[in-house]
Amino acid sequence: MAQVADLRVDGFVAIGGGSAIGLSKALALRTDLPQIVLPTTYAGSEATPILGETVANVKHTQRSEKILPETILYDVDLTVGLPVSVSMASGLNAMAHAAEALYAPDRNPLTNLMAEAALNALIDALPQIHDRADDIDARTTALSGAWLSGCCLGVATMGLHHKLCHTLGGTFGLPHAETHAVLLPHALAYNLPSAPDAHRTLSRVFLEPDPARALAEFARRLQLPSGIARTRHAGNRSR
Repeated sequence: MAQVADLRVDGFVAIGGGSAIGLSKALALRTDLPQIVLPTTYAGSEATPILGETVANVKHTQRSEKILPETILYDVDLTVGLPVSVSMASGLNAMAHAAEALYAPDRNPLTNLMAEAALNALIDALPQIHDRADDIDARTTALSGAWLSGCCLGVATMGLHHKLCHTLGGTFGLPHAETHAVLLPHALAYNLPSAPDAHRTLSRVFLEPDPARALAEFARRLQLPSGIARTRHAGNRSR
């Protein structure tokens, strides 16, 4: 904020993942200055009016129209240099946004369609990126899926999964995306018995009757961490 004042900044340009965009959002919230963001990961943060800040090991989230970037520029070439491990983890982060939107109390038919489309895109693209990191078509599909996921999170309420990730991430300094990858199958296993519509959609997406198990197997195929302790060694420290 001191630099913003000293330089008489009149706007922010954020290039990067959730951390870079989150800093821009935090500054925009305090100044109401416009933002241009160029996402390089699949977090989907650029499409949400949500900000997470960790203070004294407690992560707080808030929503405001001041937080939502005014302009998003998508350039798939900016994602090609992203390490495969980070691509996979941020992709699961996006999938978490879409999956939780399917059983959010304020979901609607449009968010349901967007969430299903996002999940289909990411399930298709991530294994291709895992096998060939420079696959432009797959990375384009993943970027569109991440945008759809972020749009879902932007209008639907976050649930148990996100709250667990924020609590663990803020308390123990865990990397945000990998923590999503570890917890999401467990959160789905807990929630889906009480969310039959979401269960049907996810079963259709994964082509499996048990979506939680299918997601866990999908994450293992992408060589993502399977436990919280393993996330500490992950390279993506985005929170």
